[in-house]
Amino acid sequence: MQETIAVSNVAEGYLRLLGARGIEFIFGNGGTDFAPLIEAYSQAQSTGARLPRPIAVPHENAAVAMAHGYTAMTGQPQVVMAHVNVGTANMIGGVINAARARVPMLLTAGRTPLTEDGELHGARAHIIHWAQEMYDQAGMLREVVKWDYELRNGVQLESVVDRMLEVATTEPAGPVYLTLPREVLAAPLKDITFESTPRRGAVVPPAPEPQALDQLADWLAGARLPLIITTDAGRDPTTFEQLSELTDRFGIGVVEFFPSRVALSADHPMHLGYQHDATLGEADVVVVLESDVPWIPAYQGPNPHAKVAHVGVDPVFERYPMRSYPSDLSLTAGAATTLAALQVALTERAPRYQGSIDQRRARIKAQHDAQRAAWAAELKDTAGAAPIDARWASHCLAQVAGPEATLVNEYPLVREQIQPTQPGTFLNHSPAGGLGWGLGAALGAKLARPDRLVVAALGDGAYMFGNPTPCHLVAAAEQLPVLVVVFNNASWHAVRRATTAMYPDGAARHGTPPFISLEPAPAYEDIARAAGGHGERVEDPAKLVDALERAVSVVRKEKRQALVNVITQPFG
Repeated sequence: MQETIAVSNVAEGYLRLLGARGIEFIFGNGGTDFAPLIEAYSQAQSTGARLPRPIAVPHENAAVAMAHGYTAMTGQPQVVMAHVNVGTANMIGGVINAARARVPMLLTAGRTPLTEDGELHGARAHIIHWAQEMYDQAGMLREVVKWDYELRNGVQLESVVDRMLEVATTEPAGPVYLTLPREVLAAPLKDITFESTPRRGAVVPPAPEPQALDQLADWLAGARLPLIITTDAGRDPTTFEQLSELTDRFGIGVVEFFPSRVALSADHPMHLGYQHDATLGEADVVVVLESDVPWIPAYQGPNPHAKVAHVGVDPVFERYPMRSYPSDLSLTAGAATTLAALQVALTERAPRYQGSIDQRRARIKAQHDAQRAAWAAELKDTAGAAPIDARWASHCLAQVAGPEATLVNEYPLVREQIQPTQPGTFLNHSPAGGLGWGLGAALGAKLARPDRLVVAALGDGAYMFGNPTPCHLVAAAEQLPVLVVVFNNASWHAVRRATTAMYPDGAARHGTPPFISLEPAPAYEDIARAAGGHGERVEDPAKLVDALERAVSVVRKEKRQALVNVITQPFG
């Protein structure tokens, strides 16, 4: 069924179509190229039309992070609008994060006006309109987006918008990029006609090939110690219950190695933590389920005689230039579809192997219990350390926030001491590691779940990279009270750790080598206060819980953002 809507120009038609396609927000940092969009908002809002809500974010990196966090919580892609080439450049780090995390996103940017003589409305009118033109603006990020295009004419609107959504949401999902020349957006347009329900959409994720699935089921049913390693299976929340039931019923251990979300409750008896320990080398069947880096080959790997299978919508991660993990079987299939099919296949085989399944379930449960006891002992040893130990800070934060809060982690949280148990309660930074993601992502998550406590746990370096002044402004302007906890060790500890690992007797062991110190550390709590929030600094481990409780109270009861600056010692 087609629908026709009266509009004033191409920009209004574009906004009306985005609204019709379910886009809720445009996260943008304005520039001279935004003029037709701003006018179109003014014209359309007087009619009560459904439009994406504009959210002004005064830095493109933060805008991309907000879209990332929102989509991670809802699964729904949103629009980011940047100012021509310079705004595009500002968002590239965030785009790399979204691409490697496989988050669908509609990235858009203005383009320097095409014409110089003023005959077309929106032609060049400022000095920057010459200097900002590039031969290939999209080339800056073409390697990390799935698709790029330039809108040429208002007639294309439906085709272009639907193509963006189609490509972005088809697995492996990811960002796409569209440039919008100012004269094209400003061109008159009387109306726009489009399909009310688009006849194009994301491709259904592939199902496992039956013969390959049977082979994998045979291996798992007869295994002495089967192991699933996953990083990103929790991206699809429907896998949570499936993985829980499958592993418990058939006695399969699970390691969440640097997980992006929660794929299995930490208290599930088959959960074997977040590092491999000795389990990887002992397993005789290893299933790599949606994991780009299931282990670090320089340090460990599976038993050479173990059967290894890789499962995912892109099990070989073809956009990674080098990735050389052994695989005896690779299934191109969605995690949810594969787990459901394995449930059926293993149910058929279980009667023949029930005795061994019961034995391995008991063995894995014993490992699980011993592992938790070791974590508890480790926590007890660190509780009184000053500067505050990151393990103690992680534990205290998890206890105060509660099991239903969403913890957005950009590096500092020690997973063994937070142990999330519910889907949607943990978001980890992208494997690409582009800093400055966590603060904006927490705002996006709060926008998606306004009734939930959202906590951004950030290293001090990640906080600085996160454009804190723009983010605190957005938190106040959009009434998005989040709790920010800065783990402040006044250093680039990852740089120190990497240097020490390569040169154990070298510079990083002695004094303060270059490129590591972040001293003198600013009073981060004052930045939150400047935006009307609550700020507090904590150095005494005995006072940490009280400080966190005060901050949570401010967020929940006063509906104001809060920041706790926790002085920590390096961990790891």
